[in-house]
Formats: sequence, C-alpha cells, structure tokens
Amino acid sequence: MPRLPTMLAPLALAAALAACGSRSDIAVTNTTDTTTTATTNDAAAPPTDNMTMVAATPTGQQFADIVAKSDAFEIASARLAQTNADAAAVKSFAAKMIAAHTDSTAKIKKAAAAASPAITPDPALTADQQSQLDELGKLKGADFDRAYIAGQVAAHDQALALVRLYADKGEVPSLKAAAAEIAPVVQDHVVMLRALSMK
Repeated sequence: MPRLPTMLAPLALAAALAACGSRSDIAVTNTTDTTTTATTNDAAAPPTDNMTMVAATPTGQQFADIVAKSDAFEIASARLAQTNADAAAVKSFAAKMIAAHTDSTAKIKKAAAAASPAITPDPALTADQQSQLDELGKLKGADFDRAYIAGQVAAHDQALALVRLYADKGEVPSLKAAAAEIAPVVQDHVVMLRALSMK
C-alpha cells in the first residue's frame, strides 16, 4: 500500500518557508490543549523523517500554498478514483471531492487576492504528492479503494485541524474568513470518510 496522501504541505515557521511545492509536508494534530505542526524539507525522505515540531500558525502565504496544493492533490486523486475505484460509493465520494476542492480553490484564490498585499497561492504538487499519485495510479479495484480511502481519512483529519487553526488564529482576515467557510465542508468530508472506512 502506498504512503497515505499528505494533504497538507507548509513550511516550518521557525525556518524559511520552502513552500510545500519543494516537498515540505505538514501534519497538524489537535489535542485537548495544543495544536502541533510538523514539517520536513527533505525531498527524498518520507513525510515522517527529519520533522521539526513547530507550535505556530502558518503565515498567510503558507496557508494559501498548503490549501492550493492540497486542493490540486485532492482533485487529481479523485480523478484517479473515478477510473480506478471499484466501489460506487468511492466513485461518488471522489466526484464530491472534485466539486468541493474546485470550490475551495476558488475561495482561497479570491481570499488571497483580497489580502494586502495580495497573495498568490502556489498549487504545484510537491514531489511527495506526485509520488503518492503515481503509486495510487498503479492500483485498481478494491486495492485502490482501500488505499484511497485510508489516505483520504488521514488527509482530511489534517486539513480539518489546519483550517480550524487558521480560522481561529490566522493573520490574514480574508483567509481567516475563507478557512472558517471551508472548515464545515471538510468536517462533512470527515464524516463521509468515517462511514466509507467502516464498509
């Protein structure tokens, strides 16, 4: 089974942001009293290697880049699901992901353009995201379904934590508002995925 898709890709706040397009992955987990982000800039290493823990909110540029890359990855993997998946429920979920992440992309672009100064999101997939897509593309049928749904669960859990964090503590008002709009949609996806993963 391929590595789970890493939906989020920001740069360490303590270091220079290499924009996740250069293969920085972030894992955001909410606990009862802390939010932790982990980042790696090692292009050759798996997402869990050489991680630096940072307890901070992404900058506006980082957040816009993370969401843009995430949306691009989600749309590409959902398109794969439409051809490689076996279960009708997985194909239906993938169609919803294309619509939802296309909408998310539009919201983030609009919010980023409204920032002062304006922000330009970078949607280019990271090397890791492209590798994950390549691996996912080799799977068919039930094998694809299992890998796709498992990856989606992990990715959406991370995405939900990130958008909630930015909606609460983000520095760019227009992006904070967009994050607040996107959060309930991601929450709905998490609920759908929990149901799919139980089947």
